[in-house]
Amino acid sequence: MSGLSVGPSTVLWSIAENAVVMQGSFIELAILFAILAIVAAALGAGGVAGISMNIAKWFIIAFVILAIITALL
Repeated sequence: MSGLSVGPSTVLWSIAENAVVMQGSFIELAILFAILAIVAAALGAGGVAGISMNIAKWFIIAFVILAIITALL
């Protein structure tokens, strides 16, 4: 071996470097969770579908409230 040590800390560091950062507007996240809910429902995962639709609903509500406040200001 060439002395290259691959331990748990090396693996975790590699995972942390390649982590996906989820960012986006409320409407983008709402669409993402709605699509997740549709796919989950199609695959028969009713619990995941219900939770995803609930999250999507709250993102849409937050988006609409912030859009109204922005329009008034």
